[in-house]
Formats: sequence, C-alpha cells, structure tokens
Amino acid sequence: MDCAPHIRVQAGDFDLAAEVNRLSAGRKDVGAVVTFTGRCRDEDGRLAALELEHYPGMAEAEIARIAREAADRWSLSGLTVIHRYGRIEPGENIVLVVTASSHRKAALEAADFLMDYLKSRAPFWKKEHPATAAEPGRWVEAKAEDEDALARWKK
Repeated sequence: MDCAPHIRVQAGDFDLAAEVNRLSAGRKDVGAVVTFTGRCRDEDGRLAALELEHYPGMAEAEIARIAREAADRWSLSGLTVIHRYGRIEPGENIVLVVTASSHRKAALEAADFLMDYLKSRAPFWKKEHPATAAEPGRWVEAKAEDEDALARWKK
C-alpha cells in the first residue's frame, strides 16, 4: 500500500476529528485508525508553559523522512504527523500522530514507532517555564529512557 505522509509543523492547534476524517472518510480499506495526542502537563503545578523551538524546513524534512520510513515499514493507508511550536500551556496539544491501515497491528506499531522517534530525535528544542517567576526557565535535556524506547526499533 502506498501512503504519502502528511506532515505539518505549526504554531496553532489542530483538530483531531478533522485529521482522522481526512485519513479515513470514504475509505473502505481502512480497518484501523490509531491516534496519539501528546499534551503539555503542568508537572504537579510546577510548570507554567513549554516553549518549543525548531528550525523551519529542517524539522519538516526530518519528520517527513521518519514518516516515510514508517510508511515503508508498515502497511499504512494514511499517516499524519502534526507538531506544534511556540509557547504551549498545560492542557494544550503539542503533537498528533494519526495512522490508518487495514489492520490494527500496523497502525498501532507505526504510531508507537513515530512517537518514540518524535520524543527522542525530532529537531525541536524544549524550554520549561516554571510556574513561579522566581525561577528561570530551563532547556530540557534528552532522557535516557526515550533513547532506550527508540532503540527497540533498530533493524
């Protein structure tokens, strides 16, 4: 099945229902649609916002590259990745991955693969802004557990 991934990097929010409908409406070959929405947490009241920065053009190209790998690796009929940038407050959406396939396993695994990649390797820089103004913001380092999660997908 040939699937052309749909990639967007944007400041504004996204509409989950519209994105699912775009991949599945009128498609009789779609037996599974998997969605993952990553949202900003308040970290038990410690976080006022996240600030996500990216290099325009590079972020889209790199996400498209890994999305193409997912589309080639699993039998997908549709794939969307939307990643936001800018200031994002707790409760707001950060990322959306939607995979569509004839069968659930392909859609589930592709979505899981994409999120492991986005979490550890996507070219975004994340700064945490604390809820108390007395503390300075800090850039977030990559976590070892995110790298470990990505390692399981190595061929």
